[in-house]
Amino acid sequence: MEAPNAFIGKTEQPSAEEIAAVLGPATTIWDRLIHQLAEEYSVNVQEWNSYSPKAGWALKLKLKKRTIVYLAPCERCFRVAFILGDRAVQATKQSSLPIAVEKAIRDAPHYPEGTGLRLLVKGSRDLAAIRKLVAIKLAN
Repeated sequence: MEAPNAFIGKTEQPSAEEIAAVLGPATTIWDRLIHQLAEEYSVNVQEWNSYSPKAGWALKLKLKKRTIVYLAPCERCFRVAFILGDRAVQATKQSSLPIAVEKAIRDAPHYPEGTGLRLLVKGSRDLAAIRKLVAIKLAN
């Protein structure tokens, strides 16, 4: 399931053109998700970062100063990552998420700051679960 970050080894933030070239057809889905989160939840602060060249680059989407989700460009798809607190993880059990997402939450590593959930987005059908997870994170 794991796709590598497309910008591993790159020391400078990728340009919009580079992102579109890597994402290919997934560019539309990437743009739609960013737009939907801004419109529906006011998650409209965007911040690119790279912790090291070995990790690649990710786009943090934030509500004011609070990081909500990370988007990492991969080849023809992208990865979303959440850090979910205990209340958010409990709330996911009461929601109707796809079985694969529920399993990913159960199997996700637990850190002091929360549960680290990573999902791969390959098509527009994946967006509903991502939006539901954003709503859960914001409510908890």
